[in-house]
Amino acid sequence: MRDEKEKSVSNEVIKTINPTTGEMLNTYESQCWQDLELVLDRASQSQGLWSRTTIDERASVLTAVAKAFSSKREELARLITQEMGKPIVESRAEIDKCAVTCAFYAENATAFLSPEHTETRADDSWVSYEPLGTILAVMPWNFPFWQAVRFLAPALVAGNATILKHSPNTSGCALALCDILIDAGLPSGLFAAILVAEAEVPSVTQRLIEDDRIAAVTATGSERAGAAIGAAAGRSIKKSVLELGGSDPFVVLDDADLSATVALAVRSRFMNAGQSCIAAKRFIIADSIFDLFSELFSAAVKELKVGDPLEELTEIGPMARADLVDVIDRQVAASVALGAKVLVGGHRIKGPGNFYAPTVLSDVTLEMAVCEEETFGPVAVLLRATDDNDAVNIANATRWGLGASVWTTDLCRGRLVAAQLNSGAVFINAIVVSDPRLPFGGIRKSGYGRELSSQGIREFVNVRTWWLEDRPARVAVAPTE
Repeated sequence: MRDEKEKSVSNEVIKTINPTTGEMLNTYESQCWQDLELVLDRASQSQGLWSRTTIDERASVLTAVAKAFSSKREELARLITQEMGKPIVESRAEIDKCAVTCAFYAENATAFLSPEHTETRADDSWVSYEPLGTILAVMPWNFPFWQAVRFLAPALVAGNATILKHSPNTSGCALALCDILIDAGLPSGLFAAILVAEAEVPSVTQRLIEDDRIAAVTATGSERAGAAIGAAAGRSIKKSVLELGGSDPFVVLDDADLSATVALAVRSRFMNAGQSCIAAKRFIIADSIFDLFSELFSAAVKELKVGDPLEELTEIGPMARADLVDVIDRQVAASVALGAKVLVGGHRIKGPGNFYAPTVLSDVTLEMAVCEEETFGPVAVLLRATDDNDAVNIANATRWGLGASVWTTDLCRGRLVAAQLNSGAVFINAIVVSDPRLPFGGIRKSGYGRELSSQGIREFVNVRTWWLEDRPARVAVAPTE
């Protein structure tokens, strides 16, 4: 008979739903704690062997994973679109990015992880980068393969084992990722995707973090989820990396090239139906060009093609879940009730699926829901700034700090404005993106730690100091701190 702890994980059925049609795609049985015990044991045992392999051996597996993503591009892209509604063109781009990132870490792991020697009074002294053990990742649905790959590629090549707790509505993507890694030659046990029903996620995640077989945790998701995961990691004194929400400012100065800026503004806000933490969400426009920007931007949004995400010309698909439509509809309605003006959209789209009309709001003030909360959907907010200082103040009037962008033809002026913005990344005359060559993460309530680049791979290693002398020192040196 199971003990009380084992009863905390049920065998509830997980259902994946096509957000375009509302039809059920598949069902999966939620794993019980006995299942998870086996996963933890296998990861721990496999990691011990994996950590003793060379970096080149691990990198060769990642190279094979990159090739697998490329060869299965259409199949995997279609799975993304079916499970969470992303337009097929964007789904292909996500798979391409996974392949590029795996290849990047395969090519650069040796440089990132090689010991670094430093001159001291010792005969030799250096810093090594050694694996921690098994890393738990709690990942969201909006980029179901990319979110997982940007964690697992560096973690695995560094010598760790990895366990993924994916969002239940993208369970098919999680299991497909398992197949990719196994087919690429990753030794058994080093990666597992666990299936946990939505209601069980908080308790299971906490219990996993508390388990001695888990060395560290990384999570991407909401501020509330991040706070719970960070608190659990803190109680267990374990390393955590959190990439959470954002309300990224898109600051348009009065000398910006509007034709180019507007086109990129629309792309930044409405890609993936606005369901991205680094999508531009608040458009802060210089007063003298506000009306013209508003007119051009609204006209471009009206032209966006909404429809079946499997069709090549579709630009806006459904939102991933019905409850997400409820949230965005509430935010818009509450803001309109306080005086916001709807320039485009502002309503659900009737019919099957989780469709919400691409929306543009003006006359917005900072206390409205569309500014105070993260708008994780196809809603753009236009805010008027009297000058550069006012634009900076509005941009920083948020509890988040993930990305930010500044648009101007005067690069010196752009750098001055950008330097005053609170963010983990700032882009000038370009939309905010993640790139495996550059660190990615936020400040404030957007989280802490970094993914990608050399910083990302070093988040989950033991940075160990080595001091070597060929014989014991004759004169002791007083210890200092």
